[in-house]
Amino acid sequence: MTSVLKPQTQKESTNSTYTFSSRPRPAQNRSKYREPVSEQQDDTASQYGNIMYDRRVVRGNTYAQHIMPLTAQLEPAAEIQKQTETRRRALARKRTREQYRPTTPEALQGRQHIDVQTELYLEELSDRIEVTDVQCQTDAFMDKPATPLFIPAKSGRDVATQIEHGELFDFDREVQATLEVLVGKTVEQSLLEVMEEEELAVLRAQQRAFEELRNGELVEVQRLEEQERRKRQEKDARLAEERAMLQKDMETAEKIAARAFAQHYLSELLPSVYNTLRNQGYFYDPVEKDIESDFFPWLMTEVGNNLEKRCIARQQLDSLILDVTQRQLEAYWQLEPNPPK
Repeated sequence: MTSVLKPQTQKESTNSTYTFSSRPRPAQNRSKYREPVSEQQDDTASQYGNIMYDRRVVRGNTYAQHIMPLTAQLEPAAEIQKQTETRRRALARKRTREQYRPTTPEALQGRQHIDVQTELYLEELSDRIEVTDVQCQTDAFMDKPATPLFIPAKSGRDVATQIEHGELFDFDREVQATLEVLVGKTVEQSLLEVMEEEELAVLRAQQRAFEELRNGELVEVQRLEEQERRKRQEKDARLAEERAMLQKDMETAEKIAARAFAQHYLSELLPSVYNTLRNQGYFYDPVEKDIESDFFPWLMTEVGNNLEKRCIARQQLDSLILDVTQRQLEAYWQLEPNPPK
């Protein structure tokens, strides 16, 4: 803002000597982002803008205005300059990063970049305007009958003219132009159809060649994939075999170590155990043990069986002898004249 001091006239000199007035001018338009260095150097040109976009102008509800504290309003000029320099450096670093950011390379000759949808669901993009037919039923009404044509009254006298055959139209001569057009159009359409069929045949041949090439590439890709799969399976099998071998070696080493430890531990334990078992009678003669546990019980069982058989035989013999004796005694008493009662 510029101020101007104007001297007063003689009439106004009685009240005061000078008055203060400020020339109005439009506010400069400060861009949101700092312009490039080449544009910053040209400070002579003034930039003007709308004050409605100025941060110093309060808009909206004035009851909830953000009142800056007094300490913030009284910041020294050095602090403000330091913050401005910091923002300028940050914007310069950001602009440098954007300048050296890797971008998409240019398309090859004869090709062009196109936009590709990367969303999860594809959306059909079409410039066709959707048209919908809408009908409306109106009330029935009686149509007005057609107005009859105006036929003026006949006047004058009828006159007839006789025309011989061939005077106005010769079919053989007039039909030549029409036939030439029809034949020319037919031939032209036939040539176009033949050319179209040849073009379609060429396109089909190119398509077959492309499909054969594509099938060959697919077969080669499948072969390479199968080869890679076999190599991967063989690699996995070799790794599994190597792991199994290492596991087996570890188990063997552990068993050998456990056996050596057991032998070392039992080398002093076995004699004492044997002595204890021998003293407690766990070690015995197998022949003696067999005779005592198997032979003697069997022998006693057989002897008991033989004695039991002999007792049974003697009892049967005694019963037979007693029976025979009683029968003889009964027969003897029957022979006596006075048998005892």
